[in-house]
Amino acid sequence: MIKKISISENEFDIPAKNCHRMVIMGSTKVGKTSIISRFLNERVDDQYTPTIEDFHRKLYSIRGDVYQLDILDTSGNHPFPAMRRLSILTGDVFILVFSLDNRESFQEVQRLKRQIYETKSCLRNKTKENVDVPVMICGNKCDKDFYREVQEEEIEQLVGGDEHCAYFEISAKKNTNVDQMFQTLFSIAKLPTEMSPGRHCKVSVQFCEVLHKKSLRNKKCKDGNAYGIVEPFARRPSVQSDLMYIKEKAIGGSQTKEKGCIIC
Repeated sequence: MIKKISISENEFDIPAKNCHRMVIMGSTKVGKTSIISRFLNERVDDQYTPTIEDFHRKLYSIRGDVYQLDILDTSGNHPFPAMRRLSILTGDVFILVFSLDNRESFQEVQRLKRQIYETKSCLRNKTKENVDVPVMICGNKCDKDFYREVQEEEIEQLVGGDEHCAYFEISAKKNTNVDQMFQTLFSIAKLPTEMSPGRHCKVSVQFCEVLHKKSLRNKKCKDGNAYGIVEPFARRPSVQSDLMYIKEKAIGGSQTKEKGCIIC
């Protein structure tokens, strides 16, 4: 049994510039939750359970700096358009997933990419052609023996030479190209590539309360000075907190800690 660890705002201070949110979007049954499960736990649950919205949080100590990555696993049905727009507005990094054997799921990714750029352009007062949003497009289920419904030419056209957008064909089930995909995504987003699953030590939650201390930062690790902890009791920030987050992003960010950038 894991004991719940509570850390007060005074004990654990993460600067806003080190707090980021990754949003994963796509149609139902394309493997979004499986990709996140690989990212967080290095395993996949074979049993399918529809996602309404799941929120996760991972903390890192990387070369002496502490980072917080919030992960939003969204519904493929998007029954609440306003909530989907809020997810886009609060997202800093996006993963758009389709299944290589399902053309409709690819068309949904095309729509989502347009919506992300249009929504972000309104927030940042830019044209959608000049919005530098890190987007990773994933063609999942490349391990399957299937008839390919989405051709490479169409995918190349969607990525379109955008330096902030990349494409990987992956298999969450077989763990094919998943780590490489995350490394590329974090590189595009100008975040430490040590955030990807294969490039840091996985540390027990018991170390959470000393993540900010030198004792952990100097702990010997075969993967270097990078550690990651999954927070098992993370809660989705309130709509008010999300609106505050959006406001900070719209005015260029703040060096002070955002509400929600703590462990509770």
